[in-house]
Amino acid sequence: MSLVVSVAGKALAAVAANIDQLVADKVASRIAAKDFTLWGKDAEAESSIRLGWVNSAADSQALVASILALRDEFAGKGVDRFILCGMGGSSLAPEVITQTAGVELVVLDSTDADQIGHALAGDIKRTAIIVSSKSGSTVETDSQKRTFEKAFTDAGIDKTDRVVIVTDPGSPMEAAAKADGYRIFNADPTVGGRYSALTAFGLVPSGLAGADIQALLDDAREVSALLEQDNAANPGLILGAALARTASANGFRDKVGIVGDGTSIVGFGDWAEQLIAESTGKIGKGILPVVLDVNSPEIGLDDVVIARIVADGATAAGDEIAVAGPLGAQFLVWEYATVVASRLIGINPFDQPDVESAKIAARAMLEQRDAEVEPTFVDGSIEVRSSALSLDGVSNVAGAVAKLLSELPADGYLSVQAYLDRVDSPEAAELRDLFAKATGRPVTFGWGPRFLHSTGQYHKGGPRFGAYLQIVARAKNDIAVPGRNFTFGELIASQAAGDANVLAELGRPVLTLTLGDVTAGLKVIANAAR
Repeated sequence: MSLVVSVAGKALAAVAANIDQLVADKVASRIAAKDFTLWGKDAEAESSIRLGWVNSAADSQALVASILALRDEFAGKGVDRFILCGMGGSSLAPEVITQTAGVELVVLDSTDADQIGHALAGDIKRTAIIVSSKSGSTVETDSQKRTFEKAFTDAGIDKTDRVVIVTDPGSPMEAAAKADGYRIFNADPTVGGRYSALTAFGLVPSGLAGADIQALLDDAREVSALLEQDNAANPGLILGAALARTASANGFRDKVGIVGDGTSIVGFGDWAEQLIAESTGKIGKGILPVVLDVNSPEIGLDDVVIARIVADGATAAGDEIAVAGPLGAQFLVWEYATVVASRLIGINPFDQPDVESAKIAARAMLEQRDAEVEPTFVDGSIEVRSSALSLDGVSNVAGAVAKLLSELPADGYLSVQAYLDRVDSPEAAELRDLFAKATGRPVTFGWGPRFLHSTGQYHKGGPRFGAYLQIVARAKNDIAVPGRNFTFGELIASQAAGDANVLAELGRPVLTLTLGDVTAGLKVIANAAR
């Protein structure tokens, strides 16, 4: 299956208006040559150390044999259950790779105590964990690692035999892992997290779980030569121009709806969402990615360009984009397209200046967690709080939701952020379509705190036209983090509160609903959306 990017209507016009200049500027070949001057003087310091991804398909070949050998070693010991402890770029690609391959990988990118409990409840004797972090300083990943280290020790299992570390060479995590005697896979330090699908971060957990990582690299290598060419048929240039410059009634469409439509690839939108949001959403600019299905209400909105991931042979219609190709090729073309779009927008695609703000705020809330803000009011078992949003005269959830939605501008979007156990409460994701239908505006949905390492950058750094609905729950069975003075329940609550504070400081309205009974509470919110 070959890679094909098809465009129609206004997306085609965007390509026609921009492709010649992109070719004349030799953008494609300069990306391939790691020319860090492509995104302006201010971006050079970061871009000069973040272009290793262009060679990932070839550079990562050396990892394959050792990954497969470790998989065989684990199989010989009866270890066939793998848990990935990682966030953002460390987890999203492996999730897509393994889901598409139809192999099991438990992706633990949450601090929800009940979701942690589900992972702990599995057969520990068959379990190994992959701890993925560029530095090891990510609080979520560190907390997960500590929890499973204790679980192995409590079960009488040598943890050095069950913990695999993926990190950058020279990182604090590498030093600690060497001291602990863990197996270590080094990733390329010149590749940022969201561009790391074809590095050790994507390959180690996927390969151990049983995915065909060799085929993934082969597909990417096959398309890489095409993406390096300075010509009008380059699919990376075509896709990048369509993403950044498809016209709307008021300029350019600044939102992209990513739709899986006939493709065998599972969950691709969740990976592309981070890539686009975190790369472009800053200094008040950006493209808002929205993960949709074929029947989502946003299809047809004037400010949303639709990009469909399609089966081989399908082509674009209307004003849309269609991308066909195997997963390895999809990873690479979307990475190329994102940095091309960033050049057209005038943005540095490799930094994420607003991600750290939420981390700092969460740490501050952890330190003062005894000082929880009292709810504005309580409706049944739901505590209602707001930030940068007046609830004067409001006494129930329906009224609070209506007040939040009234803050949406004509070109705005709603972000639904569910700090919940996605294993037990998958129905929370159904709120997305309900709110999209009710508002007539794009609605993003993210599981917290996972989205903080994805769309969280855009929410704080992108255009200020969003409204934010946080859904939080008390842990049914809280778990203390070993060696720390907090629980997972306290950590996730601090992450939600910290992010709400950062958004409020930026003048963005936040409604926080804390559910006493999750199932009943979600029904109340769903009714408020109708």
